[in-house]
Amino acid sequence: MKNLLKIQILLTVMLVSSCSEDLLDVPNPNTLTADEFWQSEEDARLGVNAIYAMFYKPGLWSRWIYFRLDLTSDEGFSTSPWLELGDWTRFQYINYNFWEGNVQTWRDTYKAVWRCNQVLANVPDIEFTNPEEKERILAQAKFLRALHYYYAAIMWENIPIVLEPSSPEDLPEQRPLEELWEQIELDLTEALAVLPVEWDAANVGRPTKGAVNAFLARTYMQQRKWQDAKQALDYFFVGEGTGKYRLVQNFQDNFTHYNENNSESVFEIQFSDVNKGGDGEGPNATMSTNRPQFFAPNGIGWADGQARPWIVDEFKKELTTDGELDPRLRYTLFYPDLEADFGDNVYGRSWNWGNNIYFRKYARDYFRENEDYFAQNNFRMVRYADILLMYAEVLNELGQTAEAYAYVDEVRARSNMRPLAEAYPQIGNDRMAFLERLKTERTLELFSESVRWPDLKRWGDLESQGGVDQIAVRDPDFNNYIVGRSIRLPIPQTEVENNPNLNQNPGY
Repeated sequence: MKNLLKIQILLTVMLVSSCSEDLLDVPNPNTLTADEFWQSEEDARLGVNAIYAMFYKPGLWSRWIYFRLDLTSDEGFSTSPWLELGDWTRFQYINYNFWEGNVQTWRDTYKAVWRCNQVLANVPDIEFTNPEEKERILAQAKFLRALHYYYAAIMWENIPIVLEPSSPEDLPEQRPLEELWEQIELDLTEALAVLPVEWDAANVGRPTKGAVNAFLARTYMQQRKWQDAKQALDYFFVGEGTGKYRLVQNFQDNFTHYNENNSESVFEIQFSDVNKGGDGEGPNATMSTNRPQFFAPNGIGWADGQARPWIVDEFKKELTTDGELDPRLRYTLFYPDLEADFGDNVYGRSWNWGNNIYFRKYARDYFRENEDYFAQNNFRMVRYADILLMYAEVLNELGQTAEAYAYVDEVRARSNMRPLAEAYPQIGNDRMAFLERLKTERTLELFSESVRWPDLKRWGDLESQGGVDQIAVRDPDFNNYIVGRSIRLPIPQTEVENNPNLNQNPGY
């Protein structure tokens, strides 16, 4: 699929078609209009591939979204000399139009949605030799629209729901979060009926039924619809996906480019370093991630993102069955004692960064001594380990705490940790005690994988001052957090001023 996504010339075509005809004084004979383009099966294939290309845009998964999902949570923070960038990770929003912290992610989110809507509006009228391929193209567009709206719901909550190809003069109405969740559920449910259990080798990386069920479960869980979430997750354990997924033996394999799309992968973004162009719309635009460049230590990268020290202490509270340190610590963080604890240095050099701690997942120190803007490591958006821990959480919420242990134990066993009941017998069948421990289990396994912010929201830890005060002990940035306001981003002010159907989010 990485090769398929090189074909990005369509992106420019589609952007031009978004302008109303009266704005185009002189037609460009070298550029197709939307009416001229959507004619063939190949046009439909290019159209859906253009949606995937949005993963590579800096407002989304190439760069800035990690600042919101990882650094704003209690996992990370920023000491960037770019003061405004750092402020956006510590709830100090003064300029709602800050490009890198807000506007670009908003723009790229709706740009991705627009591409989905283009496919959904135009492909139904194209004749296909194989009708099943046509339905799968439409189902991919629905899944990807739901995915982008899911993260929009996590970030801004109350936003316009746009379901048709839009024009610059459109003034879409703002909708409440509840309606956004309903639309995400609808898109995912319709995609689920069509998408396959797996794709052939040429199409690895496109969403499967497993990926759809994973995002359905996430969507239901954020709304605390536990029974619906269980039904989605049942796919992996008693449904068609039973036995298809399993944890890889080597934890590190989930973060390098050596063993991508493995048995633990449920859905991952297909990054590549083949193109080293800019992030525009040309055929040689980059398909890489910049995350390692921005999060690597000073002198290697920009060090704009750092990890909080409490996580190192958390890893060291419990030893393996052999009396060793949790091996996940080794591949999760760069920290001062890494060389003493595991014999590892950092990008080929001994530690010289004081007490600072940095993210190691997706760093490329395993095969090079520097970083750049063209990292090729696929981002594992959903891993089977996450599915196991989600299922445990859902079972616990449904009063099946005793049954939930097995799924946590499967994750712990890979790291040679004792079964949960043996390590923490005081939990028993106490639902709240189990949930508190599960919060830690998710942190140890999934740290810096962009799930912590949704977790904190789902658990209700951000809804009361008492909950926020507890987080602030780990992360002093939460002393800036305002209950009822900071749980969501402000909508870019330019959008509010230009659209009378938009109101700024509460408290801003």
